[in-house]
Amino acid sequence: MELAYIPSPSHGVYYLGPIPLRGYAFCIIIGVFVAVWLGNRRWIARGGRSGTVADIAVWAVPFGLIGGRLYHVITDYELYFSDGRNWVDAFKVWEGGLGIWGAIALGALGAWIGARRRGIPLPAYADAVAPGIAFAQAIGRWGNWFNQELYGRETHVPWALHITSSEGGRVPGYYHPTFLYESLWCVGVALLVIWADRRFKLGHGRAFALYVAAYCVGRGWIEYMRVDDAHHILGLRLNDWTALFVFLLAVTYIVVSSRIRPGREAVVEPGASDEVSEGPADRSATEGSEGASEEPAGGVQDGPSDGAEPAAGAGEKAGPDAGQVKEEAAESAPKKS
Repeated sequence: MELAYIPSPSHGVYYLGPIPLRGYAFCIIIGVFVAVWLGNRRWIARGGRSGTVADIAVWAVPFGLIGGRLYHVITDYELYFSDGRNWVDAFKVWEGGLGIWGAIALGALGAWIGARRRGIPLPAYADAVAPGIAFAQAIGRWGNWFNQELYGRETHVPWALHITSSEGGRVPGYYHPTFLYESLWCVGVALLVIWADRRFKLGHGRAFALYVAAYCVGRGWIEYMRVDDAHHILGLRLNDWTALFVFLLAVTYIVVSSRIRPGREAVVEPGASDEVSEGPADRSATEGSEGASEEPAGGVQDGPSDGAEPAAGAGEKAGPDAGQVKEEAAESAPKKS
């Protein structure tokens, strides 16, 4: 009898009337929102406009979902195109099956299209969204928990995952919760990228490359623990070889990029710095100063004409009085003989 374990949901679909609410889909959607929200904050901090990350995500997210599904279907084609299988199931994304490698590759293509339309350098955008993508992966992995899939070897540790479903060849029992291991690892990767970016001022795509390299390290040992069917090459699962290859590419990019383009981009979005420097307060102050400068100018222009009349009037009034004083003084003065 197990004293402690992680229970699995009795089912991964909940119904709101006739509408099915799938836990796997909810995890993906929440992850996307978190990635866009955090990416937007980081983009603004880098000097970009608010909303730019979401605009580009409109391109990146659909491309990423298609790429993730394509990678899964291609590498596990026997699940959909072998005897007794229905190829229509290849389109049922909500049932699980998204390959992160395909999602990142095709998602990057979608982001490149969106960034190009906005005149934004893709590496700077990738640096801004990198931690958010890691957090999105951490949340998305809980979709595997709802579907009772992608678990590890059998174990009796206190945090073992209790699998209760027997569908798809599953054997009920207690297994390593590899979904939880990867979720926690992705959280650590996100925090690592945030710290390194602040500490070393990473730029030109190096923060994104760090995310990729760190994720590959964790994916390697977690993938080794999994027991689901997979293609093997020289005794290693295909995803292990993919993680090793991508890790080497990411590290090479960090080294070469830091030598060719050291430092960080000064401008990430053309025109955004001008809007930031001249905000609403600055514009109102500028308008106020212009209004203030116009009023003195008008006063100076009207001043001489308005001021000349009182001055002339004062002179005319003072003139006769002074003459009378002089005449009276002359009359009262003794005359010389």
